[in-house]
This record gives sequence, structure tokens and C-alpha cells, in this order.
Amino acid sequence: MKQAKRLKSFLLGASLLAASLPTWAVVDSQGGPAVRELNLQTPVTQIAEQIYSIHNLMLIICLVIFVAVFGVMFYSILKHRKSLGHKPATFHESTSVEIAWTIVPFLIVIGMALPATKTVVAMKDTSNADITIKATGMQWKWGYDYLKGEGEGISFLSTLATPRTQVGAPGVAPTEARGDNYLLEVDNEVVVPVNKKVRLITTANDVIHSWTIPAFGVKQDAIPGYVRDTWFKAEKVGIYRGQCVELCGKEHAFMPIVVKVVSEEDYKLWVDGKKKEMAAKADDPNKVWTIDELKQRGEKVYASNCVACHQASGKGVPGAFPALDGSGVVAGPKDAQVHLLLNGKGVMPSWKATLSDTEIAAVITYTRNNWSNKSAENIVQPAEVLAARK
Repeated sequence: MKQAKRLKSFLLGASLLAASLPTWAVVDSQGGPAVRELNLQTPVTQIAEQIYSIHNLMLIICLVIFVAVFGVMFYSILKHRKSLGHKPATFHESTSVEIAWTIVPFLIVIGMALPATKTVVAMKDTSNADITIKATGMQWKWGYDYLKGEGEGISFLSTLATPRTQVGAPGVAPTEARGDNYLLEVDNEVVVPVNKKVRLITTANDVIHSWTIPAFGVKQDAIPGYVRDTWFKAEKVGIYRGQCVELCGKEHAFMPIVVKVVSEEDYKLWVDGKKKEMAAKADDPNKVWTIDELKQRGEKVYASNCVACHQASGKGVPGAFPALDGSGVVAGPKDAQVHLLLNGKGVMPSWKATLSDTEIAAVITYTRNNWSNKSAENIVQPAEVLAARK
């Protein structure tokens, strides 16, 4: 009766486990991880396939060793116990056994190291790339610059697209249902052509970040003051998602990475469209804007680049990021604020290479006329920012 109950419990547990185990077929169709996924993501590059094969090989070797060692141990315990009349052996040592247990593990380690070394060497071979992209990590977004190959000259920022209404805050529940790609969606995806070798150069402008796409088998740290590189060659069209996997600050969980792999024809169309978009956004710094135009433009710039630190209320984060509402810098002479945004200070990064003259002028004008701020010098024109760059 007791054995029957145990068998029933075992079968119930096994059925629940089988129901929860994921397969390749249940990986999220949008390129992200599957719910309750235990396995590696579906590999779409040769390097990722090699990593997956080596992973399985290591597990099999470990399983064989486990079964062999514990099999011999339990056999010895059961077949040589005192109740069967066995007596302990009297030998002290065996040179043959000691040689065997030294040579056999050595051969096992060599057998495991050879394929792993081959893959690691291949991971570092960034030569003969078709496209070179620089990824710059910053708190808390990614900046991308297409340096070589088709698309050269394209540059953009990629920030979290999940609305804050889905995220909530400490002690505050979200007010909107979370989507399928919660915290894994961005406003600007990295777009690359299928079956083309892409060299990725990583660096950072503040703290250490890490650019990671599991389906590519790519994980490369982005370190301030250093330039490192890796590569991938996606063999399947689709959208692939990852995240910064280096603890980089309070918004660490909000730095997703999305790569869209498209056909060569679609890539050419994207390049043409992106260059036209960039040309349209290249504002004439000599244009004179009205205060309302700058405030409207500045609100968008603030929401995309400043709200994470200084908050939508302008109150900042006490002890970490200063408030802009009632700030002496915002209320004081505008030249000091222009200089601060261009050159940065402390945890405040330089926006000189990231934002245009018009965007910097707009966001400064927005902060000087928002919340409780009523600055005397309440408007900054792009030409003033351009002059301050020189």
C-alpha cells in the first residue's frame, strides 16, 4: 500500500514536470525567452550552435562520470557489506589505481577542452566583417554607430519602449497590463542583413555594461575607456532580444537589446529610409525657434534622455540625481547649463555627441519653463549651443 502511494506521487510529480518543461517550439515568437524556459534559446548563428553542442557534451560527460562513480560506490556498498560476510581489504595502496585516476581525468579534461578552445578562438575572429557597428553603453540606453559597410554613417540611440505605466514603481502597482515583450522592447532596433558577418565594437561612457544576445551566442562587456569587439552572423531572419547583463545601476533592468535580422533587399530599404530620416532631423542650427516650439521639442528630448534620472516631476532622486525643479543651475545664467549638457559633470554624461544643437537648446528651454521654474533667461537658441561647442 505504501509503495503504491509512493508510485502515485512519483507519477504525479513526473507529469507536472513534463508539463512544465519547454521545448524549442515554445520559444517566444518575438525572439525573447519562453515562459518557464529551462533550455538555451534557439541558436541562429554557428557560434551559438557550437556553444549549445558543447553544453550538451559537457552534461553528457558529467552524467556518465556521475553514473560510473556512484554505480561503483553503491555496488561496493551493497555487495561488500558486513552482513554478507565480507571483510575489509588489507592492502595499503595501489600504484596502478593512482596512475589510472590521474591519467583518466586528464584525458577527460583534454577531450572537453579541445572543442571548447576551438569555439573560443572562433568567437574572437572578427576579421573580414561585412558590417562594423559600435555599441556604446550608457545609463541606461545603448547608442549605435554604423562604422563600416552598407549603412555607414547611421547613428541612433536605442531606449526602452515599454511604457512606465506597465512598469510601476516601488510600492506603486502598474496601471497597464504588461505586454509579451515586457522590458525587452526598444524604440530603435539594430537592423542587420541575414548571412552577413557583423563586427560589434563595444565601449561605454559611464560604467561597465554588457551587450548580450543569447540566440547569437554573444556576450561582450562594454567598458569605459576600452574598446572590445565580437561578431555574429545570423542565419535566420527574425527579431532577437537580449539585455545588458552587467549590473550597471538602478535602471539596469531597463536596458534591452533588440536586433532585427532582415533580407539584403529589406536591409537596403532600411538604410535608405534611415539616412533620409537622419537628414530630416539634422536641424539648421541657425534657425530661430519660438519658445513654444522649443518647449514642445524639449519635452520629447527630456522624456527620451533625462526622465530616468531627473524624473518626470523634475524632483530627481535624493542622494543620487539632483532635482531640476527649483535648481540653481536651471534658474541661473543659461551659459552654465549649456556648458553642463555639452561637457557633463560627475554622473551627468556629456550630451555633445548624442544630442544635436537643437535638441540641447530645446531641452534646456523646456526645463527653464517647466514645473515651478520661471528662469529670467528662459530661452536658448540652437545657435547659442553651436557657439558654445567651439
